[in-house]
Amino acid sequence: MTTIISPRVHDLGGFQVRRAVPSLQARSVGPFVFVDHMGPAIFTPGEGIDVRPHPHIGLATVTFLWAGQIGHRDTLGSEQVIRPGDVNWMTAGRGIAHSERTPLAAREHEQAVHGMQTWVALPRSHEETDPAFFHFAADQLPQQRRDGALLRVIAGRAYGEESPVKVFTGTLNVAIDLQPGAEVDLDTSHVQRALYILEGDAQLDGTDIPARHLVIPEANARGRLRAKTPVKAMLMGGEPLDGPRHLWWNFVSSSKERIEQAKDDWSNGRFGTIPGDDKEFIPLPAH
Repeated sequence: MTTIISPRVHDLGGFQVRRAVPSLQARSVGPFVFVDHMGPAIFTPGEGIDVRPHPHIGLATVTFLWAGQIGHRDTLGSEQVIRPGDVNWMTAGRGIAHSERTPLAAREHEQAVHGMQTWVALPRSHEETDPAFFHFAADQLPQQRRDGALLRVIAGRAYGEESPVKVFTGTLNVAIDLQPGAEVDLDTSHVQRALYILEGDAQLDGTDIPARHLVIPEANARGRLRAKTPVKAMLMGGEPLDGPRHLWWNFVSSSKERIEQAKDDWSNGRFGTIPGDDKEFIPLPAH
């Protein structure tokens, strides 16, 4: 039976984020433990995204945009603007803090922002790996064009291609853009898979799929995606997690004690500071 998940909507001051995972129907899909759809939103001149410095452990964040720009800074000293078609992959491992803000130059005019940010839980053997940050420009990612379909492999393997992003376990992460009438079969080379429709009227194996929802096809389903209007979608999944994970705020770990340590580390400033963005931070939530 196909599962359709309606995400929870969070309004961040005129900017909506839809969280499809974790949910009651899916705590994870492959290694993905958080699936957030950002926007679409239009910012007026002077406005933009301002996610203050905050910490992560035990995961990797994956950012991919269809529109807009976001500036990334972290405690390693990384500074990188991500643009449509690029990928930012940040391995938190034993601990990193970062901020995400609309660059000053982009705030000088009206701008759209639309994209996905997902979290991948690291395997238990790599939860405490060294933090790292990787950026790959749009022209560095494998892509295929076929009969009105554009497939871009963000991370892992799919459709006979492999992304240059370093992953820690079998990973499926593909951006799919379809023109009206175009069809594509979902990659079947991974154990778990899910499809998020960001925009457009689509069908999966002949059944209508609502936009802004996550679809988990049946294990033996053909998985033929068809666009009735222009469609933006993200295919994700991979190898199942190697055990349960605890999620609290921005922390992911197989150990509750490790999360308690991370709380204490953030409260006491042990994650370090972010060069160029060290004047403010998001405090630890009360609960």
